[in-house]
Amino acid sequence: MPAPSEPSAPPGPFHSGRFRIGQVVRHRVHPFRGVIFDVDPEFASTEEWWLSIPADMRPRKEQPYYHLLAVNERTHYVAYVSEQNLVPDPDGGPVRHPQVSELFGELRDGVYEARLHRSRAH
Repeated sequence: MPAPSEPSAPPGPFHSGRFRIGQVVRHRVHPFRGVIFDVDPEFASTEEWWLSIPADMRPRKEQPYYHLLAVNERTHYVAYVSEQNLVPDPDGGPVRHPQVSELFGELRDGVYEARLHRSRAH
């Protein structure tokens, strides 16, 4: 009989890392939240972007990085965030980003139903 596996992220399509496509999350430090629309298994942006992060706050590259349709009190945008800087959003309510309806259907228990997997939002 195989040993039971340790629980990780919720099961679902397009899963990689601790969080999943469609999940509503918050940034651990900065005041924004968003819905995940893509995942890179490791850092996949530019070195220029990497170096623009203050050294004392720079996350390691060897972890999943998530693409979010993000919102804060003032605006909406696309964010690229390391796994270590994300936490599940305890509210789990709708994310008021204009592209959410293009990529996702209904929101249930803090996770949007994916319409079709797309590689990047623009």
